[in-house]
Amino acid sequence: MKKTTCCDCGLGADAISVKLGGRTVEVCCEECARALGEAEAATASAPAAKD
Repeated sequence: MKKTTCCDCGLGADAISVKLGGRTVEVCCEECARALGEAEAATASAPAAKD
C-alpha cells in the first residue's frame, strides 16, 4: 500500500514528522504540515458537539 498525504505526494526519505493529538504523523511537505496544524487548532477550539 502506498502511503500518501492530503496532497497525494508520496512520502519519501525527506518526510516531515508532525505531532497531532499525542500521535506523530509523517507528511510530505511544509504545506501539509501547516494544514494539519491548522486543522488540529480549529478542531481543538471548536465547541463540543451536543448529542
